[in-house]
Amino acid sequence: MKHQATPYLTFDGNAREALEYYKEVFQGEILSIQTFGEADFPTPPEADDRIMHAQFKKDDLFIMMSDAFLGQSIETGNRISLALELESEEEIQKIYDAFSQSGSVLMELQDTFWGAKYAKVKDRFDVIWDLNYTKA
Repeated sequence: MKHQATPYLTFDGNAREALEYYKEVFQGEILSIQTFGEADFPTPPEADDRIMHAQFKKDDLFIMMSDAFLGQSIETGNRISLALELESEEEIQKIYDAFSQSGSVLMELQDTFWGAKYAKVKDRFDVIWDLNYTKA
């Protein structure tokens, strides 16, 4: 394999909102957005503004996402989370605060027995994030 597996998130019509939210939380950039309406195959007009594929990046964090096809259901679950290794106490606190304001805290930000600060949060799109900062 060439690279680490890339998280690909699927939303129910609110992928653009999620992209903007992650841009704000992580201070990253949206690399590309293609809508179903821009694609080179027929789609119903009501799907034109839905995102077919988008890419987001902040340093080594790279996420791809899309909206589901019309008629496809999205099941929210807890089988997957995205683990982030952060670079400072300030960074983990900032991201934790941003997610906990509009999402929910599954595990409070705390010092751990493995020598790190850690928290588990669910953002407002029901995506679960494991935040970890390993202390020097």
